[in-house]
Amino acid sequence: MHALRNRANLARSIAQSRALSRPVYAQGRLIRRALATSEASPVQQASGPSTPPPPPPQSRWRNFLQILGRTTLITILGGTGAFYYVTQRERHPGAQMPFDPEKKTLVVLGSGWGATSLLKTLDTADYNVVVISPKNYFLFTPLLPSVAVGTLNPRSIIQPTRYVTRHKKRAVSVIEAEASDIDPINKTITFADNSEIKGQVSTTTIPYDYLVYAVGAEVQTFNIPGVKENACFMKELADAENMQRRFMDCVETAAFPGQAIEEIDRLLHMVVVGGGPTGVELSGELHDFLEDDLKSWYPELAGKIRITLVEALPSVLPSFSKQLISYTVSTFKESKIDILTKTMVKEVKEKSVILQMPDKSIQEMPCGMVVWAAGNKGRKLTQDLMAKLPTTQTNRRGLVVDDYLRMQGAQDSIFAIGDCTATSYAPTAQVASQQGAYLARVLGHLAKKDNLKNKLHQLESNIDEVKEEEKKAAVAEIESVRNQLAKIKLRPFHYSHQGSLAYIGSEKAIADLPFMNGNIASGGVATFLFWRSAYLSTLFSLRNRTLVGTDWVKVKLFGRDVSRE
Repeated sequence: MHALRNRANLARSIAQSRALSRPVYAQGRLIRRALATSEASPVQQASGPSTPPPPPPQSRWRNFLQILGRTTLITILGGTGAFYYVTQRERHPGAQMPFDPEKKTLVVLGSGWGATSLLKTLDTADYNVVVISPKNYFLFTPLLPSVAVGTLNPRSIIQPTRYVTRHKKRAVSVIEAEASDIDPINKTITFADNSEIKGQVSTTTIPYDYLVYAVGAEVQTFNIPGVKENACFMKELADAENMQRRFMDCVETAAFPGQAIEEIDRLLHMVVVGGGPTGVELSGELHDFLEDDLKSWYPELAGKIRITLVEALPSVLPSFSKQLISYTVSTFKESKIDILTKTMVKEVKEKSVILQMPDKSIQEMPCGMVVWAAGNKGRKLTQDLMAKLPTTQTNRRGLVVDDYLRMQGAQDSIFAIGDCTATSYAPTAQVASQQGAYLARVLGHLAKKDNLKNKLHQLESNIDEVKEEEKKAAVAEIESVRNQLAKIKLRPFHYSHQGSLAYIGSEKAIADLPFMNGNIASGGVATFLFWRSAYLSTLFSLRNRTLVGTDWVKVKLFGRDVSRE
């Protein structure tokens, strides 16, 4: 009994000690939890013990760089993809409709500004179109002076005519040939193959319903002796390439050992005749060639090269404002380009040019090269066509046209646009381009009018065969067609002047732009950038824009090529 009692007392004491130790252990856990809670942040206390701590904040600059990088990458990839898509679409045109014997034949003579603008705007589904030109390409003439000094590659400013016509709805026949005769009475045109390689058939005659006469003009020499034989022109692509060869030939000949000082001065004297935009831009391009390249590769000759601009009128650039003329003259003076106004060329010799000075005295000026950039005149084909209509074609400057660009005396079947016409507008590319786009719209209206006339004739001829219950509807349809015919009215051509631009060298250009009821005249480096962007946007295709832009970058990085073929 005593032993059992001792065991019970021992068990009771152990149980009491365990009960006393449990609150202490639980109290310790509560204390530790309270301490951890007091050390946590207020956000953690509010969200509970299971919420993870927030990431450290990133800097705003790092976020900006990440967004900029992603945007740049997306822009580059998107731009490259769009560029590739457009180039492949231009290289691979789709199928075209064939010639339709029921459609009228439209013959376009020429591939210059007027003709190319017409082809780009014309809906060829309305006609069977035939293009006849001795050149199978369009030439962007405003950049021709840049080709003459090697700033641009010749291929960069030409666009094949078939590129333009191949993207039209109906197939267009492009024939590289030169027209030799036009019969405005019988409506036929005769042309011949003028290439070096000829086949069994090299001359033929085709009929036309409408003829667009856009052959341009040729250089006007004013019958001055020696111009054709001894001067370089600036009208065609071959002229620019010839001038570049002649210029480098003068430089290399002047560098020949033992050359006399007088002969070196003569060879390095370049005379540009004509103070219009072409002559001024060519003088500026020659100056850039001298300053940017020749001084590096021909240091012994560069300081002896002289440029003289000759103009018969009282000032250069007569179509620009007076302040821009003064700015050009002062820029040329800084560039050491001599300007001789009120000076006429009397003769061009092999090694000199004869000038009539403002005081009427005659002076012979030795020179190595003369570039003729003065005046236009009608081609022989134009003169022959005018001779066939002597009663209506009486203007010696070119073809007489009405307000709708129809050649007078040609039974409304011949339209004339561009430099071959005698109008009140200046013979510029801007005028010819607008005339071509206008004429495309006129031809579209004429095609629509012909279709309505045919439909009306068919309805009127079948009116007697229509049943009585359907006759009222047929009469209403006839009246509707007549109303549509009455609404088709041709509007006369109106030229909208978009401004004048000219490059004057030293990365400076001048611009005379219309604004509201006045003009904005500007000149300098900013205008030069505008001049380049305006010409880039005026080029007819993405291919030309890419090539011209690439040429400008190459010249800026590596300079112009001074090698000579």
